[in-house]
Amino acid sequence: MARMQAPPSPWHGRCAPSADEIAALAAEAVATIPEPLRAHLDGVVFRVVEFPDEETLRCLGMADDPFGLLGLYQGVSLAEKSGFDAPAEPDMIFLYRRPILDYWADSGETLDRLVRHVLIHEVGHHFGLSDADMDRIETAADRGD
Repeated sequence: MARMQAPPSPWHGRCAPSADEIAALAAEAVATIPEPLRAHLDGVVFRVVEFPDEETLRCLGMADDPFGLLGLYQGVSLAEKSGFDAPAEPDMIFLYRRPILDYWADSGETLDRLVRHVLIHEVGHHFGLSDADMDRIETAADRGD
């Protein structure tokens, strides 16, 4: 009996998306933000790193789950900023490559959609929205409100 050969996988010879590829997806996501809001992202630094550092995980009570944090906004939200304060460091949005890829592998969601979701969530924190605020907005959008 002849052995049937499976067609080659589109992933044959490919590696997981790099930090640069994730950053390109994030840049595409930023470009979809309407201009009046995108203008408020000037000066925000976007970084893709492999994992959150141990101190960040510990401060967030996630030391036992380095794959549980997909992104993080670090800075002073626009709602709390004062024009009189001199920023010590730029506001930053971190995307954590390995946790994002792990979630992507388990979720069935497309990578570009996942990266956009995480990025928009962190941008929401930059605008001063809480996780609860964003959950309400997302639920309303899903319902079509």
